[in-house]
Amino acid sequence: MLTARQQHCLNGIGIRRWVVRASAPTGAEDIPVPVIQDSPSPVVSPTTTPKEASISTASVVTRAEICLDSWEDITRSIHQCESCALAKNCTQKVPGVGNQQADLMIIGEGPGHDEDIKGEPFVGRSGQLLDKMLQAIGISRSQVFITNIVKCRPPNNRDPHRDEVQACSTFLRAQIKQIDPKVILSVGRISAHSLLQSTSPVGKLIQDIHQLPESDIPIKVTYHPAYLLRNPSAKSITWQDMKTLHRILGK
Repeated sequence: MLTARQQHCLNGIGIRRWVVRASAPTGAEDIPVPVIQDSPSPVVSPTTTPKEASISTASVVTRAEICLDSWEDITRSIHQCESCALAKNCTQKVPGVGNQQADLMIIGEGPGHDEDIKGEPFVGRSGQLLDKMLQAIGISRSQVFITNIVKCRPPNNRDPHRDEVQACSTFLRAQIKQIDPKVILSVGRISAHSLLQSTSPVGKLIQDIHQLPESDIPIKVTYHPAYLLRNPSAKSITWQDMKTLHRILGK
C-alpha cells in the first residue's frame, strides 16, 4: 500500500493508476538508435607544431586524466576544455551539481537550452519531472550528484557525436572515481549506450541491473524524463525502475 505522501508524489509525476508488475514490459516503445558520426581529426591551431598535430585525441584524453585528482581539477579542466566543437558553441559548460559524496549518481545525456543558460543539469521541465521521480522514493535532489555524458550543449539539442562523447569521457570517469557511488542511474539512451558500451534498446536495458565496465558499481537504466513528457504511458515503467533503484540503495 502506498502512503499518502507517496501517492501525492506519484500524482505529481503524472501516474494516475499504480499497477505492481513482476517485471517491466518488453513491448515498451524505445527511442531509435542514432547513426553516430565518425570522429573528425583533432583541430590544429596556428601555433600547433607538427609534432603536436600528430597526437591523437585519445592521447590527449589520457594525458588529461593525470591532472584530474580533485574536484577543483575536474571542474577547472571542464571549463577550460576545447577538445571538441561543442565548446565553441555553448553558452557555458555544465560540469554537474549535487552531493559530491552521494550514494546515487545520475548521468543524463547532455545539457539542453535551460541547462546551457543556467550552467546546471536538469533544470527545465525534464529536471522538474526528475525531481518528482526522486521524491517518489524519498530522495531529494540535494542528496544526489547529477551530471551528463557531455558537458556542453549540442547544437539544437542533437545527439552528441562519438568524438564529443570521447572528449568528455575522461571527465565523467574522474567524477565517478571521486564520488564512488553506490549505484548509478543512467537516464536516457545516449547515457546508457555510452556507459554500458551497448546498442540495445532502452526498453530492453531497463529490464536488468547492469555493471559499469571495469567496476563493481551497479547501473540502473531508465527512460529520460524528456521521453516521459512525450510518452506519458511509459511513466508506469519508470516507476518500477525507481522502486528497483530504491531497493538497491537500501532505502
